[in-house]
Amino acid sequence: MAQEQPNPNEVVLGQEINGARVVTLNRPRQLNGINDRVVYLLAQLLEKWEQDDDAKLVIFKGAGRAFSAGGDLKMFYEGRSSDDSCLEVVYRMYWLCYHIHTYKKTTVALVNGLVMGGGAAMVAPLKFAVVTEKTVFATPEASVGLHTDCSFSYIHSRLPGYLGEYLALTGARLNAKEMIAAGLATHFVHSEKLEDLEKQLLNLNTGDESAVRAVIEEFSTDVQLDQESILNKLSTIDKCFSAETVEEILKALDSEVSVDGNQWIAPVLKSMRRSSPTGLKITLRSVREGRKQSLQECLKKEFGLTMNILRSVITGDVYEGIRALSIDKDNAPKVSLSLPSLNTKFSRTSVLQLGPKWVYIQSQQWSPATVEEVKNEDIDRVFEPFTSGHELQVPSDDSNRWSGKHEHTVYAKSSQ
Repeated sequence: MAQEQPNPNEVVLGQEINGARVVTLNRPRQLNGINDRVVYLLAQLLEKWEQDDDAKLVIFKGAGRAFSAGGDLKMFYEGRSSDDSCLEVVYRMYWLCYHIHTYKKTTVALVNGLVMGGGAAMVAPLKFAVVTEKTVFATPEASVGLHTDCSFSYIHSRLPGYLGEYLALTGARLNAKEMIAAGLATHFVHSEKLEDLEKQLLNLNTGDESAVRAVIEEFSTDVQLDQESILNKLSTIDKCFSAETVEEILKALDSEVSVDGNQWIAPVLKSMRRSSPTGLKITLRSVREGRKQSLQECLKKEFGLTMNILRSVITGDVYEGIRALSIDKDNAPKVSLSLPSLNTKFSRTSVLQLGPKWVYIQSQQWSPATVEEVKNEDIDRVFEPFTSGHELQVPSDDSNRWSGKHEHTVYAKSSQ
């Protein structure tokens, strides 16, 4: 029997229908961006349902035209002037990621639209991920000075060949067919059938994986990659993105761009060269380390990386990148230029009036401005692990599975 409907204005809706539980991300105007309230409510619902013997199946979906565009970047930007103002939401999100990866009930994501970053981190680990012709996947965090986070150093490093490095460093988009081929989704269902599929799942009253799979397959369609799909270029991707450094990857791409059939490389190079050099270097190292790390190790590392980036340990690129992308939306990151008696910020090409003359200045986009200028010792500082008391408290076994919450950490105690 269906229970009372949840508050329609809440940012996460939880419904209990027969043996099914439905969680809906409900910030459609913000493309279901993940903020502190979203993370808090998600964790509450998932803990409750995992411990509920009557809950057999958990369905994830998003309201509106997106599943989720990922973390709410404006939230990070608005907290830039306050010490660790976003620490709690970052901690809770990484802690939640561990529980999504290891959830004890059968899970299904219904993804009918944009799914990026932290939103994609809720989809990729689930037992079943249903995508449609409207689904678009991307992990573009490196471009704004962040890194592919929320467990993506673990996920990307386990994709075929060096596809993970390609997706992480370029922010390239995948369609539904490509997600399935890459192992990021399990089934393709046309969007007009998605509502009927959900109704069937709600009436199933079991979490048996074979039964759930059978219902999904009643609605799903086998799909093949389009001829022009980037996944048909994996041999070239592996050749270029297996290089040891970002500089070597760019050099390898440069050497391949003129080869017949490699027209796709030019926009890739343009995208990478417009991205934060520091973000690229942090991201590549994180994914490479992820190849040898467990899920727990990846999450602990990523929590430290995110906090060090938000603390501007070596650069403030992330805030300038977010400003350019989400605040002013000019897509023109700026840095301060030091000129005599002048302290002004300029966009990529700026015009100054110095005395009677107009001078055109080609400004740097990032600080440092090129990958060659990013020092390895600075990257090492971002990767310095936190002490045991300050690292992400990932449960060690199922006996204390829901321990390690933010309110029980040194961070919560220090803020009291």
